[in-house]
Amino acid sequence: MIGKVLIANRGEIALRVARTCRELGIRTVAAHSTDDRDSAAVRYCDEAIQIGPAPARRSYLNIAALAEAALRTGADAVHPGYGFLSEDPDFAEVCEDNGIVFIGPPARVMARLGDKIAARALMAEAGLPMLPGSPDPVSSPEEALKVAGDIGYPVVIKAAAGGGGRGMRLVRESPEMPAAFNETRSAAQDLFGDGRVFIERYLTGSRHVEIQVLADRHGDVVHLGERDCSAQRRYQKLVEESPAPALPAGLVKEMADAALRGAAAAGYVGAGTFEFLVDDAGHFYFLEVNCRIQVEHPVTEMVYGVDLVREQLRIAAGRRLSWRQEDLTPRGHAIECRVNAEDVGRGFTPAPGILDVFAPPAGPFVRVDTHGYPGYRIPASYDSLLAKLIVWGRRRDEALSRMDRALAEFRITGVPTTVNFLREIIRSPSYRAARHDTNLVQHLLAGRTAAGHTNGSDS
Repeated sequence: MIGKVLIANRGEIALRVARTCRELGIRTVAAHSTDDRDSAAVRYCDEAIQIGPAPARRSYLNIAALAEAALRTGADAVHPGYGFLSEDPDFAEVCEDNGIVFIGPPARVMARLGDKIAARALMAEAGLPMLPGSPDPVSSPEEALKVAGDIGYPVVIKAAAGGGGRGMRLVRESPEMPAAFNETRSAAQDLFGDGRVFIERYLTGSRHVEIQVLADRHGDVVHLGERDCSAQRRYQKLVEESPAPALPAGLVKEMADAALRGAAAAGYVGAGTFEFLVDDAGHFYFLEVNCRIQVEHPVTEMVYGVDLVREQLRIAAGRRLSWRQEDLTPRGHAIECRVNAEDVGRGFTPAPGILDVFAPPAGPFVRVDTHGYPGYRIPASYDSLLAKLIVWGRRRDEALSRMDRALAEFRITGVPTTVNFLREIIRSPSYRAARHDTNLVQHLLAGRTAAGHTNGSDS
């Protein structure tokens, strides 16, 4: 088994990984920037090592600094968490070349699935349903206009190297295309160092549903059901739940089978997520594969009783999966709300600052994954995620009531947060009736504007 893990990340996921490592008797090293020297993860881990200044490109995105940190501390494995370098094949390859176990898919698998164009081709070959789109990169506004005209508007321009909701632009009509194309390609180059983009049909009024998979190095692959992630803004998820409500069991099985076929075709290893869009006619379409642990993984853990980080560590150590497919049975319903330090009334603007009061909720079947504490200074350099509130209930209505109660208990002062807006989401009639889609947040925000409600913060 692995003896020492360098956690190449920060925030709640760094603390989450460290806790499972401690349960397994694995020592941990918190790699941190100067801004995170007083973080909860640094305090919790067995060791800590500073990897650079606050800007992520000089710390959490600095492959050389992280590899050196692992070697200097004697870590025999690296856990990348999510975001940052978690899906960077170059980082995985550097780890492999230095005899360090990368807790994730092999570099070659990550490279193929991280390229959205190559991933589409591979998954189409494996028989997964696809939205109409360009099979190759689109190189000019003129070509983009032709492709979009053939597909039919609306379309979305996507960065080939994008992910996590970044590097995407919706285009509803042809006059918008030239400027949108140039801006997306420029943004893709700046964000990912890869300016290639492709075009795909935009599915209006769809639901975003994903399948969690685990695959070991011995050819065994299982799925752990589905998650609904439709409550999102600007392609960033706010509320997730498992199982996905109001989806026919047959449709879920088709998606799960498709994910298993896709994982096998890619030679996948580790924890991964296959993302799909589902239209109102019950058809589903492949979106992408996330080659990492997901932010929303706790809802799956609550429903299946499986520690996904533990499975990541076992798989990375060469062990077989702990579970066979027939052993994995979902129980009850789980919901996760992402509590961000953001000002909803100002377009979800990140709001760094000092937490004067930070008192998470508690009670039966309530879990809070967070790195926050009273007096913690939220840096301006990183993602605004402050806490993940997860609840479980025997039925969805019970979980919804528990989530509403838990959100009402959350006490945070010093910075504005999304807590009140999250309550609006789960209380909305369409969400409670499971009639929501990816436009839900947009409709709620429009209603707030019409009502003259401009502040959704807790400050």
